[in-house]
Amino acid sequence: MPSNTPPVTRVKRRGRLAVGALVTALFGQLMTGTAVAAPAAEVKAETPLAGLPGRIAWAPCESPSGEGSFECATVEVPVDWKRPNGARFDLALARHRATDPARRIGSLLVNPGGPGGSGVNFTFMAPDSFSPELLERFDIVGFDPRGVGRSNPVVCDEDRINAQNALLYPDSASSFAALRKANRALGENCRDLTGPLADHMDTGSVVRDMDAIRAGLGERRITYYGVSYGTAIGQQYAERYPHRVRAMTLDSNMDHSLGPWGFQKTETIGVEESYGQFADWCARTPSCALHDRDARAVFDTLYKRAEAGELVEPGDPPQRVTPEDLQSAALGNMYDPAGWFGFAQALADLDAGAPAASRSVRKYGEPMEYPFNSVMCQDYDFGVSSYRTLARFQRELGRLAPVTRFSTLGWTVQTGCQDWPSEVNNPQRRLDVDGTPPILMTNSRYDPATPHSWGANAAKQIGREAVFLTYDGVGHGDYWLSPCARDAIDTYLVTLKTPRKGTHCPAVWPTGPSVQRQSPSGGLVNPLPELLGTGTYGRAG
Repeated sequence: MPSNTPPVTRVKRRGRLAVGALVTALFGQLMTGTAVAAPAAEVKAETPLAGLPGRIAWAPCESPSGEGSFECATVEVPVDWKRPNGARFDLALARHRATDPARRIGSLLVNPGGPGGSGVNFTFMAPDSFSPELLERFDIVGFDPRGVGRSNPVVCDEDRINAQNALLYPDSASSFAALRKANRALGENCRDLTGPLADHMDTGSVVRDMDAIRAGLGERRITYYGVSYGTAIGQQYAERYPHRVRAMTLDSNMDHSLGPWGFQKTETIGVEESYGQFADWCARTPSCALHDRDARAVFDTLYKRAEAGELVEPGDPPQRVTPEDLQSAALGNMYDPAGWFGFAQALADLDAGAPAASRSVRKYGEPMEYPFNSVMCQDYDFGVSSYRTLARFQRELGRLAPVTRFSTLGWTVQTGCQDWPSEVNNPQRRLDVDGTPPILMTNSRYDPATPHSWGANAAKQIGREAVFLTYDGVGHGDYWLSPCARDAIDTYLVTLKTPRKGTHCPAVWPTGPSVQRQSPSGGLVNPLPELLGTGTYGRAG
């Protein structure tokens, strides 16, 4: 049975921009909305599938909060699926049993994204994060993917992580060479501290792990909900095992077909457009701290001051704010508009030179969990031949996004994978899905992490099996942003009835500041900030 420890602390960016005044950039923002969804209509589900004998030995366990009733277990899988009789390790699972056993449909497998998010902790949060309809009809089953949390985590030395992070924005051929050297040293260190699993972290391996879980659960076909990076797992599962899918919702979709430039371009446009929506909202919202100012111009001014080394937060000691600090804050605070009141106030305070919030100091040289690069650098070939190419990318991105300049998420994914020592086991390619039932895919129109174009393109690749729904607001994780999207997802997972292709759900805008982490979707708690924190890669997805 896996231990019930809380999520590990991950690398945090220094300064108030990432931890305090900018409402914890990259998923750490306050999560409250004000709109309340109408209760979902009671609908009759299909006849449950006849199952197979389950082989998982479940035992009662407690969540970190001590609340709720859960079961935990492990499933043994190969380190290398090409060598199924070789070394093996245990995947950690948690389950929340259906609250209406007589009407139970089956198991709903869930993944919260990252890569690096704990599916076990996602399940522990399920009673507050999923609707009563899903909780009644499904066992919610989450797993920590290989190399994450309780499943043989990838660990690396924090000194080497920080050495890499300091070089992720090279400004010359020599600093680019130093970055490549630091990346290789970090990857080799992760391998030394973790063992051979560090070289087998690709999504294709996770897909095979998930099918082992399906078999262990005794399910002929799975029902699956994945958000953000969890959509990559779902997409590739549907491709490999199309006839083992009962229903699948992919929320905030990845696009595994993108090359280096396509990835950078779409990420950058996603952040720029999302920040534009924030600026427009502020202009029409009298209680926004920047209401009487142009929020685009404020950001531009702050960026130029940071670029000149003139933007400093008062404190003891004073803290210099870098352009990348600002960009990361803009990115992170676009994940959910619920935090926009705090974000606007933080920008206003920074512009006025308000004192910085208190900071915690981390020790260095400690082993810590750090699975992100081990996954992304085995899923994407982002290598570039020279600093010259990166510099050209940066110039072109600045023209596409004159306010935010570029996406720190997209940029650091690419720079962090230069000369990473593991093989690219699962390089990007178009999806080839054939034979699944309808798959419900959703994306926000303005998503800073998985842009709308990613979802639309992935749906096009899947073809006739895909039903694509657009939430017309800003954010990442439609289930907690939009009552309309949540209702469509619930109805589909329970009844298999999809919304019409091309359905749009209206935007939900914040109307007042709040300190709760509730979503606008009927008071449910959005679990993503706690699961992914401010640094699933100093970045989140």
